[in-house]
Parts: sequence; structure tokens; C-alpha cells
Amino acid sequence: MVIHATFPDFILFLYVHMSRADDSYDPLELSAIKGKMSTLFSEDTDLERKLYGAIREYNSFDKSKLNDLFEDTVKHFSETTPEKAHILKDLGEIIQADGKVDESEKNALDALKRIIDHHVEAKG
Repeated sequence: MVIHATFPDFILFLYVHMSRADDSYDPLELSAIKGKMSTLFSEDTDLERKLYGAIREYNSFDKSKLNDLFEDTVKHFSETTPEKAHILKDLGEIIQADGKVDESEKNALDALKRIIDHHVEAKG
């Protein structure tokens, strides 16, 4: 199952997922996401609107299907994916933005790391 037409939209969905992994949207984590969005999207993109659209999309998504979504989408974009270390670094920075990393956030990051490692070869 692939629901994102572009890789940046999928990355934003992952950012939202990481922010929500501890069952809350921390303002510091959302701020970290906004900072990273400027490198994902063009200058003329309304980042606030884009972020809150991604949050609504995430909130309405059937969470029991997240693993399938992540597996299929990472595989789908594996040829065009930038360096996986950069993606994982960004995800780690988002969950650390509030000054603490809960077990649920660590588990979510580890699960995504396994999926990305499985489908994306190390670059560089």
C-alpha cells in the first residue's frame, strides 16, 4: 500500500509518525518537523498547511496498517531515496526535540530503521 505520490510527502508522514509515537504531539517536536520541512518542499509551499494536513492524514489512517504502509512505501521509493543515515538522523532529532526519548519513540525508530535497512542500500 502506497498512499503518497511523492517522497517528501512520505517523509513528512514519517516525521509525524515519530512525533506521535509517544501518544502526543509535542510542540518542540512539531517545531523540529517544521524546520526540516524547508529542505523537503519548495519555497512557495505553505509549510503550516502541509504539516497540519499530514497530521490529519496520520490521525485518520488505520494504525494497524502502518507497518504495511512503511514497508511498501520504502520499497517503492528505494531507488530514489537519499542517504538512509540522513533520514534516520532526522527522525532521531525529532524524537529528541522535547528533551526526552520515550521507549515507544525508541521502538518506533528501531522499527523504521529495520524497514529502511531492509529496502535501502547504504549510499556513500
